[in-house]
Amino acid sequence: METKNREAVPDSKKPGRGWRFYGTFACLALLNLICAIDATILAVALPTIATALNATAIQAFWCGTSFLLCSTVFQPTWASFSHMIGRKSVLLAALFLFTAGTIIASVARTITHLLVGRCFQGSGGGGLVGLTYVLLADLVSLRERGKWMSIISLQWAIGSVIGPVIGGAMALDTTWRWIFWLNIPFCVLAAVGVPICLKLHPREGSVWERLKDFDWFGSFIFIAATTSFLIPITWGGVMYEWKSWRTLVPMMLGIFGLLGFIVYSVSFSSEPLIRRSLFNSPTAITAYAGTVVHGMIVWALLYYMPLFFEVSKNYSPVTSGVAIFPFTFTVAPAAVVVGVVIAKTGRYRPSIWIGWFLTTFGMGVLIYLKQSTNVPSWIFLSLVAGTGTGMLFSAQGFAAQCSVSNVDLPFAGATYSFFRAFGQTFGVAISGVIFQNSFKTKILGTPYASHAIEWSRDASAFVQVVKMWSREGEQGVVRQAVVNAYVESLRMVWIVMCIFAGVIFVASLVWIDEISLTRELETEQGFRYDGKKGADEEQQRPGLKVLEIKTEEEAGMEIKNVSTDEFGTSSIE
Repeated sequence: METKNREAVPDSKKPGRGWRFYGTFACLALLNLICAIDATILAVALPTIATALNATAIQAFWCGTSFLLCSTVFQPTWASFSHMIGRKSVLLAALFLFTAGTIIASVARTITHLLVGRCFQGSGGGGLVGLTYVLLADLVSLRERGKWMSIISLQWAIGSVIGPVIGGAMALDTTWRWIFWLNIPFCVLAAVGVPICLKLHPREGSVWERLKDFDWFGSFIFIAATTSFLIPITWGGVMYEWKSWRTLVPMMLGIFGLLGFIVYSVSFSSEPLIRRSLFNSPTAITAYAGTVVHGMIVWALLYYMPLFFEVSKNYSPVTSGVAIFPFTFTVAPAAVVVGVVIAKTGRYRPSIWIGWFLTTFGMGVLIYLKQSTNVPSWIFLSLVAGTGTGMLFSAQGFAAQCSVSNVDLPFAGATYSFFRAFGQTFGVAISGVIFQNSFKTKILGTPYASHAIEWSRDASAFVQVVKMWSREGEQGVVRQAVVNAYVESLRMVWIVMCIFAGVIFVASLVWIDEISLTRELETEQGFRYDGKKGADEEQQRPGLKVLEIKTEEEAGMEIKNVSTDEFGTSSIE
């Protein structure tokens, strides 16, 4: 590996942040907001789009799922490319891909064109989200990162809430194509702002020489295996039965492919796509596991809480999206407050413990949701889970990053983003499995057992049929039986998520250590505060230290020593 010069800037001697820094961060926040909106905006509008394009329910389902799937599987590849080529050029490439997908989706005349556009959007969106966490490692020190990460989390909280509302309103009142055209002004704004504001130290040497070191084979295995694993989990029980070979074969191939990727990365790859050194401590492993579970819980709530309100309260899809505001609008303030607290105190472990306790307790109290639960009660029940998951949005990232060396921090940020996206995709799928199987079991226990398979095949869409049934007479009796089955099935989803949260809560108590966040900002592609290059910049930045790192081992790929002070706080040497 070639010799690299890395800059280390003590926080106390760091130059004042100017408009370029804040402009860069504003662009990153804006890009995350539109990605969050696009991940959820089709949830309500899919029936309208399916009718307009003469699509089947399954094809419409894939229009929503394809974005999340592509966004997940490509994140590590984007991060690795940014290390080889440079952050800004790769970020702009991801933005171009996202914009191209948006335009394709906007002008789509067939469902196939729309699917292609959504795949392009998701692939580019994954790069935008993953590179945000990489760039944060270039912009601010680890201790400061919390308050900036919390603002990014705020964008996801807002986008996840307003996405379905905007999508439903546009599909009903204008045309569904505005759902996608809405992105274009923001994409143009970011495409102008990023080149002007984002000034980073360029990597030395030839790009083509560095690309030779890129793990092309490992990237192919990873993308293929992850896709092969996630697709059957997504369509199991919807398109094909879980015992069908169309579900089992690709799922097993995906599992074996991921195991092969791990063996290849550890034993053969010189520049692995996901570095082994990211998992060198129980703190990091527990943090990544918690990130997956956190993503599962948040997206299970975002997808299935509106379903509860639709079926039990007979709310419209848009009103159901508004009904989960007590959950979603609690997430954002909690994330911001925790980020600021961690930046001030330098301690993240109490926030993780409290966050997982509240999340576990919050999922537990959701078990008591019934059709008869009144508005003040379900608002209160939602606040607990919203506060807990919001705290974890900021706190989890610190545990994942603090246990690695400075050279690995950008990769730790990208890996944290990937595991959260993986948890989101997996959470939607596994919640669907739990819900459908439970719903089928409940219907089998009623006089309408002959309809169990038919109704449970796409129980989420079937709720629209149930809402049209009369509340009176024999149809009213059937309707009440189905509503009870829905509520009981959703309760099973909350029970399983509560168990997952409880396991991670206990694991965090046992295995997550308090490691010092106070360290110098050391980065290879650091932010150029004055936008200039060369020796002039070094003269304008007093206190700059240049560290020469020759190998990954010298860079501290393995943590040599962890010391603990009298307060139980560990520090990496």
